[in-house]
Amino acid sequence: MEKLNKPTLYWSLLKFKDWNFYIASTSKGLVFIGSQNKPFEELVEWATKHFPGSPLVENAEKLEPFVVEITQYLDGRRKSFTIPFEYVGTPFQQAVWQALCDIPYGQTKSYSDIAHDIHKPAAVRAVGAAIGANPVLITVPCHRVIGKNGSLTGYRGGLEMKTMLLNLEKRASLHIE
Repeated sequence: MEKLNKPTLYWSLLKFKDWNFYIASTSKGLVFIGSQNKPFEELVEWATKHFPGSPLVENAEKLEPFVVEITQYLDGRRKSFTIPFEYVGTPFQQAVWQALCDIPYGQTKSYSDIAHDIHKPAAVRAVGAAIGANPVLITVPCHRVIGKNGSLTGYRGGLEMKTMLLNLEKRASLHIE
């Protein structure tokens, strides 16, 4: 981790219909999307762990490009993201997160599918841990990962949020072809 470099973390509360969550970016890109209706402390705790000493500065204008794309997604008008990201994680976590981005919109994969995709078939538990550490919910679509038997499994944002995202994609897939 780059502990000497303490980049400013810009944050804003994204509100769209029933959706309310905090988002944050550095000058390089999006670094965090919070869980549905969770308090600001969720962002503070994450920032303290991953960007120790970095100032948190509210700046809705700086986050506007991210808000636009996330809002379009939540409205069923966007299937993929063009906004820049700054992934904060180990090389293994980043490989898992990239594999998540390769899951097509409206589809799902299992944890073991992801382990196979990154050529680490025995690392299913580690894949699960990496998915759980995904800091940018929605945009890195960890909600598209389900149990091998098709069941909904853990999700940092909660199973209600995961269900809402999967249903949103299912509905939008019927309308956007």
